[in-house]
Amino acid sequence: MTSSTKPSISAQHLVRRFGHFTAVNDVSFRVEKGEIFGFLGPNGSGKTTVIKMLTGLLPLSGGHAEVEGFDVSKDAEAVRENIGYMSQNFSLYTDLTVSENLTFYGRIYGLSNDHLRKRMDEIIELNGLGPYIHRLASQLSGGWKQRLALGCAMLHEPKLVFLDEPTAGIDPVARRQLWDLLFDLSGHGITFFVTTHYMDEAERCSHVAYIYFGQLIADGTPDSLRELPDVQPAGTLRIEITTPQVTRALRLAREIPGVRNATIYGQSIHALVDDHYDLNGLREELLKRNIVVAEIRPLAPSLEDVFVELTSKRQAEQEAARE
Repeated sequence: MTSSTKPSISAQHLVRRFGHFTAVNDVSFRVEKGEIFGFLGPNGSGKTTVIKMLTGLLPLSGGHAEVEGFDVSKDAEAVRENIGYMSQNFSLYTDLTVSENLTFYGRIYGLSNDHLRKRMDEIIELNGLGPYIHRLASQLSGGWKQRLALGCAMLHEPKLVFLDEPTAGIDPVARRQLWDLLFDLSGHGITFFVTTHYMDEAERCSHVAYIYFGQLIADGTPDSLRELPDVQPAGTLRIEITTPQVTRALRLAREIPGVRNATIYGQSIHALVDDHYDLNGLREELLKRNIVVAEIRPLAPSLEDVFVELTSKRQAEQEAARE
């Protein structure tokens, strides 16, 4: 993705070493203003390390990064003045009320009394915190705690907000409500850098990057990643098989020649098959094995398919290199 305007984040060949261990290895990406940028990867792959590098909390061992136009190595203080950060774990004061937490963080950010009152009113309205302003943070549900944490991170009107797994541990309704809020804020020009393990959340991002043990192995829009050759190899077709006998059908489908791989999604099977494969023939093969098939249809790859295929390829390359 390119743009004539200066990006919110420009990361070029980032490297971070801890002694002899390289936690981040030659990572480059660009985040445009107003994007919701999803940063994904297994635990221990370097996501939080990259965030700490971009926020000036960890020095770069190599490479160059600019955040909101400021060099993170030369002007980390200016970077921090222009960003907000919300950690994975609720980090506000549980023995203070919603209003008191907002006031406390507003003071930390150095907001004047008038400006703080104005921003608190805006945050309370925007994040829907009005009914809870006098409630202790400890008495809030997980979703409302995250709304409060996001509100505190936005008090000083940052142009960019880092959210480290913001929906971990909260219920599906609260997750959807928080994402609706992020979409609204993004529409007002705020850029979000979001780490998540939820594939449905990755699908909602306008731009996604995937880091695998220190190296970036995918970077683009969700649609562009689905079209990568490694995800949809030449000569293959992805299909969905709907059957009430899904568990048994999976085991049997994996034994049928021409089915390259298969896994369960809800009440159906997602499979990668040879593209010349006769789908009616597949139905008949399953019927021979006493599996009733309600429907077989072509299927576009999901982002989970993308990351599984890319991870599998990288693992295979690493194993080949060790042999």
